[in-house]
Amino acid sequence: MKTRPSLHRKMLALLVAGTLTVGAVQPAHALFGIGDIVFDPSNLTQNILTAARTLEQINNQIRQLQNEAQMLLNQARNLTSLDFSVLNDLRATLSATNRLIQQAQGLAYNVSHMESEFRRLYPASYSASTTGTQMTQDARSRWLNSLEALRTATQVQSQAVQNFAADERTLSDLVNRSQSATGALQAMQATNQLLALQSRQAIQAQQLQITQDRAEALEQARQVAVQQRAREVRRRFQGEGTPYTPSSVDFYRQ
Repeated sequence: MKTRPSLHRKMLALLVAGTLTVGAVQPAHALFGIGDIVFDPSNLTQNILTAARTLEQINNQIRQLQNEAQMLLNQARNLTSLDFSVLNDLRATLSATNRLIQQAQGLAYNVSHMESEFRRLYPASYSASTTGTQMTQDARSRWLNSLEALRTATQVQSQAVQNFAADERTLSDLVNRSQSATGALQAMQATNQLLALQSRQAIQAQQLQITQDRAEALEQARQVAVQQRAREVRRRFQGEGTPYTPSSVDFYRQ
């Protein structure tokens, strides 16, 4: 009866010793925990590094999306149209000057009609059938042409002066809109309108120069016609016979 308890004690001692031996073989850092939960520091470190790399990738993707969104916003601003146009004002200014030129009296600006009128009123020579009355009427018509040409030139000059104030306002608006443009398209459109304003001013300068040159040309042609008319009048006065030759006369013969 005493042998059984002794055998029990021996077996229990062997079991405890075997357990301690197995526990001593495994790494000490792998056996921290309570119950079935085991804490592995190396595995935790690896998980933390993996999470950090994943978070960095997510942040890079977010920054890439932000850059793409900003690029789309910039493209949208570059494609935004300028809600301001001076084209109608520039065309109206040119039309006003053109009306002054088209309403000009005297010789027309039409090439074919002007050519026939010029030959009639500014002849290189007079035919024998041209009467003195006709030459007088033509002389008055030439004078009126010169007068109307000067009138047209002064009207165009006055119109150009009136356009200065409008051009100043237009230039100021275009420069302000160009400087405050939200994108490349608005800046380009504002620049194009500035160029259009410059072109309109150049055309106006040409119109003014044309009217001034026309007035000078008609006045010079009138002076030439006056000289030709004077020669014709002198020729008709002298006649085709023997011209008068002066000689001395003695009224008091003795």
